[in-house]
Amino acid sequence: MLKALTIPALLIAALAPRALTAQDLEPRAFSQAPIGLNIALMSLGYSKGNVLLDPSIPVEDLTARVWNVTGIYVRTLGLFGLSSKFAVIVPYAAGDWSALLEGQDTSTTRDGFGDPRVQLAINFIGAPAMTVREFAAFREGTIVGASLLVSVPLGQYYPDRLINLGTNRWAFRPRLGVSRAAGPWTIEVYGDVWFFTKNPEFFDGVTLEQDPLWALQGHVLYSFRPGLFLGVDVGYGNGGDTIVDGVPKNSPQKNTRLGAVLALPLARRHALKLVYVTGLSTRLGADFDTFQLSYQYRWGGGM
Repeated sequence: MLKALTIPALLIAALAPRALTAQDLEPRAFSQAPIGLNIALMSLGYSKGNVLLDPSIPVEDLTARVWNVTGIYVRTLGLFGLSSKFAVIVPYAAGDWSALLEGQDTSTTRDGFGDPRVQLAINFIGAPAMTVREFAAFREGTIVGASLLVSVPLGQYYPDRLINLGTNRWAFRPRLGVSRAAGPWTIEVYGDVWFFTKNPEFFDGVTLEQDPLWALQGHVLYSFRPGLFLGVDVGYGNGGDTIVDGVPKNSPQKNTRLGAVLALPLARRHALKLVYVTGLSTRLGADFDTFQLSYQYRWGGGM
């Protein structure tokens, strides 16, 4: 009886770690850079908030507090004469989740690696592959690009636990983006869609499936000088209905997120980035406030 009552809630709860990244508000995703450049980033983030469930589910006050440390490596390339980037992303998380289940207090903690991700992005309009010398004379206008991110199911996962840091399934996120620079201002619009494979070892031996999750985000940035910019971001996501053993659970996610970003160059090769993201509205799913501090180091590319 307990499984039948709570399985819709567990679906969303188990996806809470995924919700921390499914709607990353990511400005400058298709920005131009010289080929042969290496970028290493280390990011520290803290997220806190609620996971909102259908009122008919006997789970109340489901909350989470999660610390994330993420390592990222980016290499700029010239593919078919076009500006491109290849990235590897490895997340580590530690946090706690708590809720009232039929009036009983429950809580759990987790720490370990999440699912790593790899991404390839190509700017196919407005951003040809350039050397450092050519890039110095480049003036950004309109850029159109596309990317594919793949989430690899290598993160910590236990089929007998309700909350996991890994998802035990592949996920794919194609993205199409357009940016337009005019003086110090840059406006960007991205469209994403997440596709998920099945998880045949979800809690208690059931098979979990999920419909595509659609997302749209926009960014307005103001550059004070190269590398120093302030931005405002907004994102909207809809979809991702879950299916358990072939039975739809009518649990689509719908939320709107608002963020701000400040990039601070420290020296020629070093920079910091501060990010804050909060929820404007959430129907079902994660409603978190997220703070993030990232350090970036660049080398190569003829710098």
